[in-house]
Amino acid sequence: MERRKLIGIGVGAGVAALPAWWALRWAAGGTDDERGVGDWHTETAPLERAFPALGPLTDARWVSSRDNDRDLPSPELVISGYARLAPGKLAELTKAHSFVSAGPAKGFSSWFEKPLRDQGPEDPRWIRSRELDREDGGHRTNLWFDRASDTVRFWALDPHG
Repeated sequence: MERRKLIGIGVGAGVAALPAWWALRWAAGGTDDERGVGDWHTETAPLERAFPALGPLTDARWVSSRDNDRDLPSPELVISGYARLAPGKLAELTKAHSFVSAGPAKGFSSWFEKPLRDQGPEDPRWIRSRELDREDGGHRTNLWFDRASDTVRFWALDPHG
């Protein structure tokens, strides 16, 4: 009888801990809707540090593989999104580097990129410079540019490394 009582107390404590855990989690970050889970970042400073060749950016919409509280977060940081270059910057880059026509190699296929679908420029004509991309020591950056909108589409693995 004592064993059943202890099991009952243990189960009861576990069930009681669940709402307490949920309440603490909600208080720390709000509900998914209140925290903006599924939304994107708009700050440009982290992108300017990650992609110094792009210079100052005028606006951005981007997401990170660490944006939500999944049970098993990725040890790798991936950022993906769009940013607008300062006027004249793309012309400067195309004079200094060779470019070819090329669309993004992949769409927004990762779970964290879902908010970016349909957020880019309308009817982009992407160009790309392999000279501006990066792939070394576990770091990878891919950049695509649209001349009509001065927009860069980026995808980077461990961009600050």
